[in-house]
Amino acid sequence: MNPLLSKLQPYPFERLRLLFAGVTPNAAYRPISLGIGEPRHATPDFIKQALAASLDTGLAGYPPTAGDPQLREACAGWLSRRYGVTVDPATQVLPVLGSREALFAMAQTVVDASRPGAVVVCPNPFYQIYEGAALLAGATPHYVASDPARNFAPRWDQVPEEVWARTQLVFVCSPGNPTGAVMPLEEWKALFELSDRYGFVIASDECYSEIYFREEAPLGGLEAAQKLGRRDFKNLILLTSLSKRSNVPGMRSGFVAGDAALIKPFLLYRTYHGSAMSPVVQTASIAAWNDEAHVVENRRLYQEKFALATPILEKVMDVRLPDAGFYLWAGVPPAWEDDARFASELLAQYNVTVLPGSYLAREADGINPGRGRVRMALVAETAECVEAAERIAKFITSNT
Repeated sequence: MNPLLSKLQPYPFERLRLLFAGVTPNAAYRPISLGIGEPRHATPDFIKQALAASLDTGLAGYPPTAGDPQLREACAGWLSRRYGVTVDPATQVLPVLGSREALFAMAQTVVDASRPGAVVVCPNPFYQIYEGAALLAGATPHYVASDPARNFAPRWDQVPEEVWARTQLVFVCSPGNPTGAVMPLEEWKALFELSDRYGFVIASDECYSEIYFREEAPLGGLEAAQKLGRRDFKNLILLTSLSKRSNVPGMRSGFVAGDAALIKPFLLYRTYHGSAMSPVVQTASIAAWNDEAHVVENRRLYQEKFALATPILEKVMDVRLPDAGFYLWAGVPPAWEDDARFASELLAQYNVTVLPGSYLAREADGINPGRGRVRMALVAETAECVEAAERIAKFITSNT
């Protein structure tokens, strides 16, 4: 067996299952889960219709890994409308089977484990695929803690120079999971300058980019590069997905875009890996990327539920409306020893599931930056999310 597999840590939801193994939820309340970040709004009918209409012809042949030119053009068109970014659909865009698959594969493509001390840098807390991708590529993860004083933005400036010198890949998550923080232009500029100096690749995970609460849409990595005159997108790859944007996580559809010099070997890797998107999914994806009305409505639904649920929780927890995403990153009140105990007792007393923040982070320099916080995914219907917030508020006030 590959010995690197032994380095993988249990996924957060496996740890949550073990935490709750001895807990009996209060049967007086129907269960409400805010634990898993899985979109639960209805899939738009036009996407389902596009998928169904392609079944007669879409299953008869092997799809090319590079995807249908019409899909790559649809992705490039969306980038132009959303970010004002111009890319070549033939050389700078590649469809992928959701952002998770692409994030993992990108590390396997980029990292050269034969170079001593290979490092992959990622934010902390983080999406655990970053860590697993780094470990299985033969690199060592370096965790960059988020800073509550800076809206939970990672402190890239605190990474030692000797770490940057060995870094081959940096994972950026903006808007962030779990914090919802959006990286501003000046931080992109600093990261690009570091990439130029040390030669590492930046993989910008932007799967939450279309769920936001401010008037201005979140800045994207390619958009930041273009604003700074980096029109070749050197050493930069954007990764995005339809899962959250269009409520189709089961389609496993997204794309990557950016530096053509990275897209070419990434396509080679994926050709051998067998990562070609089904033609029926490609047809539905073209329809989804070409339509914005359903995205606007989806965003309105999230804005509505966050506007109702957040004030309820603000009265009893350290929490505020995020920049973007569908999570609340909430501080546990001092009456509880830690975030895991808070989650366990909340389930037992009020049958609401939240995810301990420490499960989404790693201890580095003696600190786990997720400790003392919980992640709440407001993915259910508005009434259910509001009810969950009310139960959490009652749980806190009745126990303090």
